[in-house]
Amino acid sequence: MSLVVVTAFPLLEHRRGCRGLRGGDYPGARRAGVELYALHEGPDRLVMVEKYGSEQARSEHRKGAALGELRAALEGKLSSDLDAQVLVPHPAGDAQKGAL
Repeated sequence: MSLVVVTAFPLLEHRRGCRGLRGGDYPGARRAGVELYALHEGPDRLVMVEKYGSEQARSEHRKGAALGELRAALEGKLSSDLDAQVLVPHPAGDAQKGAL
């Protein structure tokens, strides 16, 4: 299992359009191996949380066309590159509540 947190800093004039890249519009959301994807918004950023069933699924997504499509859709709309972090789960307490 793999958890990825991707942070984007959209330019103010493109914030609404970047927010629109979610749900069924999010490239890769329908790919096999993607167990969870959720877009969250902060005062100056958008944060996508993605959970993959395996390292292989994450690797295939990273190399696939869907990520290229997302990057193309965001071209010129961000103040900096996407910040992607691959996180290792360390469940705490209840095994089901202690990990995404």
